[in-house]
Amino acid sequence: MPHVVVKLWPGKSADQKQAVSDAIVAAVTRTLGYGGDSVSVGFEEVAPGEWQARVYDPDIRDRWNTLTKEPGYGPGPRR
Repeated sequence: MPHVVVKLWPGKSADQKQAVSDAIVAAVTRTLGYGGDSVSVGFEEVAPGEWQARVYDPDIRDRWNTLTKEPGYGPGPRR
């Protein structure tokens, strides 16, 4: 039962978010073999000034071994 949370800056439209959600669900169902009803996707808008404290520090920094795609910003290992 994968649940995917997309954290992003505010300003993207509902249509853009739906397109990303549809692409995520399609990829998860195709790649992991789950049915579409097993996948959920949520969006969390984070203001740019809060990104370091609410996203980078808790989800990225010191969690390099859990990332399959590293960001191209901030300090940290590059594979």
